[in-house]
Amino acid sequence: MREWDASTYDRVSDPQTRWGALVLDRLVLSGAETVLDAGCGSGRVTEQLVARLPRGRVVALDASQAMVAQARERLAALQGQVRFVVADLLELRPALLGTAAPVDAVFSTATFHWVTDHDLLFANVAGVLRPGGQLVVQCGGEGNIANLQTAVRALGVELAGSWEFASVEDTRRRLSAAGFEDAQVWSHDEPTRFPPGEPFLDFLATVCLREHLPTLPPAEHGPFLSAVAAAMAEPVLDYVRLNIVARRSGPR
Repeated sequence: MREWDASTYDRVSDPQTRWGALVLDRLVLSGAETVLDAGCGSGRVTEQLVARLPRGRVVALDASQAMVAQARERLAALQGQVRFVVADLLELRPALLGTAAPVDAVFSTATFHWVTDHDLLFANVAGVLRPGGQLVVQCGGEGNIANLQTAVRALGVELAGSWEFASVEDTRRRLSAAGFEDAQVWSHDEPTRFPPGEPFLDFLATVCLREHLPTLPPAEHGPFLSAVAAAMAEPVLDYVRLNIVARRSGPR
């Protein structure tokens, strides 16, 4: 995996933070639970999650060492409530989390689409979640950023990168196979407008094109970003969000 530019991501990730705050409201919490933040990024949403757990604990996990370092810095005053873990979700095991028991909930935003094997992903998540525990997720879904892919294709290339923009139907099937029940799965359009110019280019470089740019010589990065932006009718990404609320099978 190409490492993230975590400090820039922390600066440009207002859309992900906004979506994450709304998804966080779907968690039903007493304040004493242990919650896995699966893909904590730079910790902006994790900070809000910790605030909802005054007697609880968060395991903040990300595959990116740079993201975890950024989250650790952001949450320095809260580290008594947070355990930081650098790990790939496809290698997720209970022992990695450092908890005495399975977690009460798994929360994730803007992460699962970066994981390409959702069958294994949901099986691993079920393996660290207590029976009856909550799974609350939002990620990119089928049709996500299609207008960006079209713009890149107009330049004569295909967008490079690894992702899984899953459908609602496939996700329901995978959840059931992994041992989840009471699953609510739906998608919605979330077109997101950016200020034109440098803010939009920074976001594209840091998030959407971060795996494509290394396929080009460094001197071509700036011209390519500008060409992609020019190929789009306006600085809007047609995000599609896949939403999941489910429970692990078993007594609550």
